[in-house]
Amino acid sequence: MSSTRITPTETAALTRQVTLLSVATATVLVTIKAAAWLASDSTAMLASMADSGLDLVASLATAFAVRYAVAPPDAEHRYGHGKAEAFASLIQAGLVFASAALIAREAVGDFLTPHPLKAEGWAVAVMAISTVLTGLLLTAQTRVLRRTASVAVSGDRAHYASDLASNVIALIGIAASAWLGVNGLDAAAAMAIAALLLWSAVGVFREAANQLMDRELPDNERAEIVALASADPRLTDIHQLRTRASGPYVHIQMHAALDPDLTLEAAHEVIVAAEKRILEVFPAADIIIHADPRGRAEPHGGAFAESTGSVAHKQTQ
Repeated sequence: MSSTRITPTETAALTRQVTLLSVATATVLVTIKAAAWLASDSTAMLASMADSGLDLVASLATAFAVRYAVAPPDAEHRYGHGKAEAFASLIQAGLVFASAALIAREAVGDFLTPHPLKAEGWAVAVMAISTVLTGLLLTAQTRVLRRTASVAVSGDRAHYASDLASNVIALIGIAASAWLGVNGLDAAAAMAIAALLLWSAVGVFREAANQLMDRELPDNERAEIVALASADPRLTDIHQLRTRASGPYVHIQMHAALDPDLTLEAAHEVIVAAEKRILEVFPAADIIIHADPRGRAEPHGGAFAESTGSVAHKQTQ
């Protein structure tokens, strides 16, 4: 069973706070890394600075997306604006791909024409500070993700997770190059950062695509929805369950069998009670439950029509 989700208002407050922290952290990182790069002429530092620069752009996009995503439905968007988060994640993935390409290009050039580093101590100190700040931000983002299902914050966290790794790689590369006098180690660190960014971008893209393509909720959550709906013995045979996530919201629809002799008012009370049980666990859910007369239901038509067999056997899939 999944843990109880929080309301859209609570989600909005948490995501707003953590995205502002993300923007602030990225701004500080870009500033100190730019200064260190100008002082040291390190390719690994340049790679890390470019990564942080695109992180700043992505964080700004995420900050806007999480605010827009919680806007209530309007006449043009009756399902709300939740998928703005997924679009922000796609932007993040594209920026990471671009960053990896630029970093790889600089690293190759540095391999071909290696040069000694300058102000190595300053560069090492900046990377150490960057690693600590990024680690603190990741801790805050992880705490938010334990309480929310924000795909935008998840994508932003993936950025900074790769940024943390790239900071460590750059720190090792710069320190080793400076202390061992091997210039190629700096460029090798930059190439490792580029590869790490590519891997991160693939993960961010996959998560955003799942939401944009209306991928079903995890099996354990679907099972929990069925259990909550059928807790009332008058409501049985849950079938045609469809779920999808849209930013902070969850859309749930299903068919359920009821005694055909119930009055419309009594059937409505059973359905509303089932919706309330689901909302206790999924407070950000939009729920539609279609009542079928038990034993007398005809298959429904439409683009996603259920088969006669699915009605006869009352599948819960």
